[in-house]
Amino acid sequence: MTTHVIPSPNLPSNPEELERFLADPEQRLFSGALYRIMVKGDDPNSDETHMPFKPNRAQRRFIKRLWHRNLILKARQLGFTTLICILWLDHALFNPDQRCGIIAQDRDAAKVLFRDKVKFAYDNLPEELRDRFPLAANNADELVFGHNNSSVRVATSMRSGTIHRLHISEFGKICAKYPDKAQEVMTGSIPAVPTNGILVIESTAEGKEGDFAKLCDQAEKHHLAKLPLTPRDYRFHFYAWWQDPHYRMDATTVPVNRAWHEYFDRVEVEMGCRIDPDQRAWYVATITADFAGREERMWQEYPSTPTEAFQVSTEGNYYAKDMAALRKRGGICDVPVLDMPVNTFWDIGNTDGCAVWFHQELRGEDRFIDYEEGHGEDLRHYVKELNKRGYVWGTMFLPHDADHQRLSDFNRSTKQMLQALMPGVRFMVVPRISELQTGIFATRKHLKAAWFDRARCDQGIKRIDGYRKKYSTVQARFIDEPDKANGCSEGADALRQWAQAKELGWLANLSHEPSAAARNDYDPPPPPDWQL
Repeated sequence: MTTHVIPSPNLPSNPEELERFLADPEQRLFSGALYRIMVKGDDPNSDETHMPFKPNRAQRRFIKRLWHRNLILKARQLGFTTLICILWLDHALFNPDQRCGIIAQDRDAAKVLFRDKVKFAYDNLPEELRDRFPLAANNADELVFGHNNSSVRVATSMRSGTIHRLHISEFGKICAKYPDKAQEVMTGSIPAVPTNGILVIESTAEGKEGDFAKLCDQAEKHHLAKLPLTPRDYRFHFYAWWQDPHYRMDATTVPVNRAWHEYFDRVEVEMGCRIDPDQRAWYVATITADFAGREERMWQEYPSTPTEAFQVSTEGNYYAKDMAALRKRGGICDVPVLDMPVNTFWDIGNTDGCAVWFHQELRGEDRFIDYEEGHGEDLRHYVKELNKRGYVWGTMFLPHDADHQRLSDFNRSTKQMLQALMPGVRFMVVPRISELQTGIFATRKHLKAAWFDRARCDQGIKRIDGYRKKYSTVQARFIDEPDKANGCSEGADALRQWAQAKELGWLANLSHEPSAAARNDYDPPPPPDWQL
């Protein structure tokens, strides 16, 4: 198969000038004379299939701020994967014995990256130059160059050997859909990059849980504190939709109401930017046409601020819409602790996790004032943490299995052990529901009127945001079963105890002495004597 190569009129014809040109990385990357990329096809008046590569404004800013380790949180279609493929190809072509790698979310994505970006750019090098860079190996996922023993490889994981340049594409999606693969990347691929190498991790946001979210949170805090970076620290790069000049539309064709203008004004103040009328029109038209009723997806794909990007979670998140609505009405705010009893809602995991929500009720308002979580601790630890807060206790609501007696604990249930540790405190066990979805529906229903303290409940709010369905790689979809691998199930299940207790009418009657049935004070009959 013969590759059609368009001659480059921008290359110097003088041999000496050509050598100087090739020795200058900026000339190679910024002139548009060396590398070509595929055209998106957005222009209906053009039938061009490829064009010279020239970095756009966001890409130039990234190149200027490039560090040893880099985290890119971005809007869609800003071209960072294309940029880094070109950077890695250029580095391999002009530096000997270099290993450049690109990790994609799955095999299909890896094949597309390799074929349409790396291989395409190499095949479309100016003909007079491509002969300088012969291929020693040309595989389905790797190019090895014969003139200097450098290579560019695309895969779903890279562990063996040293990788001088590594790009991890859409790491947020890898963390959300393939947590085992994300762990492999964190423990195997990233350590393969030496401190004098370059690592770039880029993605749109996929919820507040997972390694990408944690890395971004740490890097952003480092950036805001203006701390000096070591070669092992990540530099934080954020690129919003309003930084792309293509995201604009004629403002006379799209009505933008006052609420939207107030939103854009807030973004301008927070980010120190200007969003002009045509940009505002594009945003409103896009969210109306493409994300109607799913504005949380707009925040994910086209974030205006770093915080907004992580206000969404994966497609399979149980409470994405509900938390978006809660935030929109200001339900996450500063909630004062009132001089009244505090109720708690517990979940005690089957492994070693435990979560507790702290709740006060005032004139029908459900106010969550605090949250506690731990792993690998016994009940004494949680009782100690609760008593540290100095609250006056109302009722402790426990999950259904808190009444189960355990032979390993001297035939005592969790409820009995807590009663011994906290004498005088009232405990109630929330009955088991036959369908998990029933409890989730109840939680969605009551979240509409709940309030959460933004600081003391921060970790618990992240657990609700991150509570999602398990992703089936076999079926390539989310299945209706909670993903317990990301550590969010205990916090979400503890909140569900609150919703189920409200459905039973228990919270409305806490001022009265509960009945024996409500207290779950049922004493089972003695076991029959097997000798009779």
